[in-house]
Amino acid sequence: MTQQDCPTDQMCAEYLKALGDPIRLGIIKALQTCPFTVSDLAEFLELDLQKVSHHLRILFHANLVRIQKDGKYRYYELNPQFVSKRQSTKALNLGCCTIGIHF
Repeated sequence: MTQQDCPTDQMCAEYLKALGDPIRLGIIKALQTCPFTVSDLAEFLELDLQKVSHHLRILFHANLVRIQKDGKYRYYELNPQFVSKRQSTKALNLGCCTIGIHF
């Protein structure tokens, strides 16, 4: 992100609000490994399908995740705009701040 691309304070607050839940942080951690369908993510996180779907919707509306369709399947993945370009770094660069994700 360049200086021109830095989000407004309001946008940054929305990103941080969307990340301000342990379940959503768990989803972000999982999506750093690979894209998931809702059902695969629910199984991986050992959570109810509806709960995972609800939290993915919040992350999607905050533009932190995106959906890739493959036939009848919908895969959720991190928005590449926020993923660190360095492979060794597991972090989300929101423009206003960088959040390290530790497993």
